[in-house]
Amino acid sequence: MRGQLMTWLERPATRNFVIGVILFNSVLLGLETYPGIMARAGGLIIGLDYLCLTIFTIEIAAKIVAYRLRFFRDPWNIFDFVIVGIALVPAAHAFSVLRALRVLRVLRVISVMPRLRRVVEGFISALPGMGSVFLLMGLVFYIGAVMATKLYGASFPEWFGSLGRSLYSLFQIMTLESWSMGIVRPVMAEYPGAWAFFVPFILLTTFAVVNLLVGLIVNSMQDAHHEEDVAQTGAYRDDVLARLEVIEGLLRVQGEGAASKENEEKAERFKAS
Repeated sequence: MRGQLMTWLERPATRNFVIGVILFNSVLLGLETYPGIMARAGGLIIGLDYLCLTIFTIEIAAKIVAYRLRFFRDPWNIFDFVIVGIALVPAAHAFSVLRALRVLRVLRVISVMPRLRRVVEGFISALPGMGSVFLLMGLVFYIGAVMATKLYGASFPEWFGSLGRSLYSLFQIMTLESWSMGIVRPVMAEYPGAWAFFVPFILLTTFAVVNLLVGLIVNSMQDAHHEEDVAQTGAYRDDVLARLEVIEGLLRVQGEGAASKENEEKAERFKAS
């Protein structure tokens, strides 16, 4: 029974059905944010939401029965288990905030779609390298914030009056959100040489460090795709070798049978002579 259940869970039709339920549930969660729609069809929407949650719970329970302890060895299964478990906690009193976290069920589409899983796995594998880049960016921001506070804090306290305000202003400048007309040009009106500070900061953070992060993520995703291709090639090679062994066995049996038949014919001819 466990084998049949495992086969049923791994069927493409079952996976596509779960994906459809997840997407349908995400639409329901979005409809719950409209008071007018909830006033007219709130009972139906909530009922359908509970139906989707019931399907998710049955799926998780079936996987636990089929895979047993192997279920908890897969990080994606643990992710699904936690997401569904949060939805099962009563949304009342101290746990009322968990009602808003029901929307996390939409993230289950990542665990059931291999392509999305590869993207997330590539991003996670890039985190160690990204840590070094974030450390470098933190050092650049800290040095820049200290310099900006000392240089421009007295004249522009709302932007550079403290270390925290300077960090936030520099983050805004890094994102290129109203950096020129909103911050830099007003500062340059009083400090004409301020461009010598802000322009290198933008070049270093926005165009160098951020692109370095993008490069790390892209390389990690390429490595993940390469590992998957290697795994598929290895599985195909093992399948081909297994088939060749079966063919060799059949040929060997046929060859032995033909040799035995030939020997019998020779023996009969010898007796007849």
